[in-house]
Amino acid sequence: MKIPKEMINGFFIFLGIAIFFLLMEVLNLSHLFYLRLLNVLFIFYGVNRTLQQNLAEGQTSFLPNAISALITSFVGVVCSIVALLIYSFARGGDAYVKSLSQAFMFGGEPSVMTYSLCLFFEGSASCIIVTLLLMLYWNNKYIAD
Repeated sequence: MKIPKEMINGFFIFLGIAIFFLLMEVLNLSHLFYLRLLNVLFIFYGVNRTLQQNLAEGQTSFLPNAISALITSFVGVVCSIVALLIYSFARGGDAYVKSLSQAFMFGGEPSVMTYSLCLFFEGSASCIIVTLLLMLYWNNKYIAD
């Protein structure tokens, strides 16, 4: 059974984000919230890779490629959120999230679940924006009708 390219590239997104955040943690840079915004580059990489593979396979219809790109990015984001949940509970649960939220844009004292849910919505928005941007970039390669 062949694993779909959307799953593979979504896993590459997850690996990139996970390694990036662990590296930030090791280098004690996790308090710099603006570095966290760079994770969108990993989403760009994975989605662009999926679209390039689709084009190489001769898939030039706009809608199937857009759906493929969205699935790729959502796989990466969902895997990242699940890993964050596991990592947060391993590091102390709500106490760990409170230390994260001080450096991030949260008010109050979010729980692990609230923090993860907010990041899921943020990640979903990033997925849609990245997909739309890359579909516009590759627009001349696709058949719209």
